[in-house]
Amino acid sequence: MDVLDLTRLQFAVVTIYHYLFVPVSICLSSTAAGFHLAWMRTGKDKYLHLTKFTGKLLIVTFAVGVVTGLVQEFQFGLGWSAFARFYGDVFGPTLAIEGMLAFFLEATFLALWYFGWDRLPRRIHAATIVVVAVGTLLSAYIILAANSFMQNPIAYALDPSTGRAHLTSFLDLMTNEVVLAAFPHTMGGAAMAGSGLLMAIGIWRTHADRAFLTLSRVGAWAMLIGGMVTAISGDHLGKVMTAVQPMKMAAAEALYETTTSAPFSVFAIGELGHDRPFFSIEIPGLLSFLGTGSFSGTVQGIDDLQALYTAQYGPGSYVPMIPVAFWTFRLMIGAGVLGMALAAYHLWSTWDTTRRVPLLPRFLQPGAGTPGWLRRFVLIAPVLPAAANTFGWIFTETARQPWLAFGISKVEDGISPGLTSPEVIASLAGFTLVYGLLALVWYRLVVHLSRQPLAPVEKASADSDPVPSY
Repeated sequence: MDVLDLTRLQFAVVTIYHYLFVPVSICLSSTAAGFHLAWMRTGKDKYLHLTKFTGKLLIVTFAVGVVTGLVQEFQFGLGWSAFARFYGDVFGPTLAIEGMLAFFLEATFLALWYFGWDRLPRRIHAATIVVVAVGTLLSAYIILAANSFMQNPIAYALDPSTGRAHLTSFLDLMTNEVVLAAFPHTMGGAAMAGSGLLMAIGIWRTHADRAFLTLSRVGAWAMLIGGMVTAISGDHLGKVMTAVQPMKMAAAEALYETTTSAPFSVFAIGELGHDRPFFSIEIPGLLSFLGTGSFSGTVQGIDDLQALYTAQYGPGSYVPMIPVAFWTFRLMIGAGVLGMALAAYHLWSTWDTTRRVPLLPRFLQPGAGTPGWLRRFVLIAPVLPAAANTFGWIFTETARQPWLAFGISKVEDGISPGLTSPEVIASLAGFTLVYGLLALVWYRLVVHLSRQPLAPVEKASADSDPVPSY
């Protein structure tokens, strides 16, 4: 691997690891705010205990996300200074605003909420966690706007004397059609990621406290709804991407020839070349619908787009890694659908009803309870949406290649000058080691918090009978 490949690998490792925690933080902040408001409205102790428990998970996850996010932003100076030098004036303001939101707004109000119990007025205290939830959404939108500039560069102009780009309209950058489509899609995936963790913990600990059953069902509902939002918004995002990056949609199906009523392969065996795989399960017209909104629409093929880009941008290969684009697109969809199915099954199995459905075996009856196999494999719940998010971002970024910012800057032009392979390898090894330790610490803390009783255990005095725990 040369310096360019190593630097790309380093950025991929940093970004993928960071994004394991970001969607979980987004979901946990909204869930904690929801439980807090539910407690204020109903006065039920279980909502108070779930609020504090979810808040502790949020603090642990938020801390790891902030640390890894700092490294990700520093990557632009460490490995991609050439790109940052020419286009940093455009997406730099978004990174600065996101940093201020994360550090000053979210961190400050999260601290006020955590230390404000019984110190702040009830409504003001509740408002602090609501501000955290809103802040995470704003932070996510702004950072997605920066990424959307790389997908669909707008609102910039090049200085003829220096060649550097400068921002022409911050409003246009914030209303890029890509970010408007990507934001609900990403937030749906975030809801699935955080709710998968809550559902897993709830199922695991239901035997210890019935409030955990509420947690698992809230997580399952959030995963199911988040999956629906992801699917619906993903359909719109696919059409936007087809308009601004037609090569990406063609790569998702390994479609080399321009085709009307293009099919979508659910599964394929064989080489993903000009000849179709020798075995594939296809849905007729689905790719055309995903890209154009019509089952009879025309999808441009890789060969025609390569010829078009060669004439427009000069000689070179403009074809991304087809197997990576093809399979990550399907793995993204498959992992998300499996997560939704798991959530739906948990809701069905814990539905509080005595009504039986004819012909269904006992373990499939509503209200039959969480089966043993689901409790044994409960870790699948958070892994599936995390995998779906990861595969989705791998597809989004690798299927844009060879562009760093589509149509204006190639990956090879953005790398920092003077970098050597030993330097990149050393920093990559350091990041991997530190991130591995952070993952272990985060996992141990989450397990430790999950094993604690939700309600405080009151100590009995010497003169009284023991007080049972909640």
